Amino acid sequence: MSNEDTREYFNTVATQWDEMRQQFFGEGVRVAAIRAAEISPGAIVADVGTGTGFLSEKALAVGARVIGIDSSEEMLAETRRKFAGRSFEARAGDVDSLPLETGEVDAALANMVLHHAPNPPNAIREMARTLKPGGKLVITDADTHEHEWLRTDQLDRWLGFERADIARWFEDAGLIDVAVGDTNEICSPTAKCGERAAITIFIASGRKAG
Repeated sequence: MSNEDTREYFNTVATQWDEMRQQFFGEGVRVAAIRAAEISPGAIVADVGTGTGFLSEKALAVGARVIGIDSSEEMLAETRRKFAGRSFEARAGDVDSLPLETGEVDAALANMVLHHAPNPPNAIREMARTLKPGGKLVITDADTHEHEWLRTDQLDRWLGFERADIARWFEDAGLIDVAVGDTNEICSPTAKCGERAAITIFIASGRKAG
């Protein structure tokens, strides 16, 4: 599975993604993420793997300036349309090489992105790089599971993660005040064959020292 495969998949589903996403997980995911990021009005927030702007919408609502990043041109087209006239900038880029300067943002958010990343620890380091001193990284993603069909149906590279690994990768990226907990939400995708999953979703946060 390549980055191009992932990009093409999300290009294909971009116009349907808002409806698809509602079947996967609920409002509690982004409420938890925005709260953990401690976003204040005027903050600069990177929404990594923005998709159609699930997290961006909430960050904008609390007064942030949002940079939405995605490798899918079609997803970015959807966000540009949705957030036209608001404090939102769309940038094309991959999670392992973000189009952001070092120390550019007050917070970096990534929802259901890490399980598509070629190298999750590197992706976390790259997101941490973009934070200002004191800035926060918040990631929400799937706990480990055994639904192999997600590799083919939705091009997942990883079948979720162990929370202890996530905590270690945050610390290895130089982040402090690291916490990994539960969103109390369930990811519920349905396979093409009709099988339905019920995967718990973690929330991880850490702060850049300084």
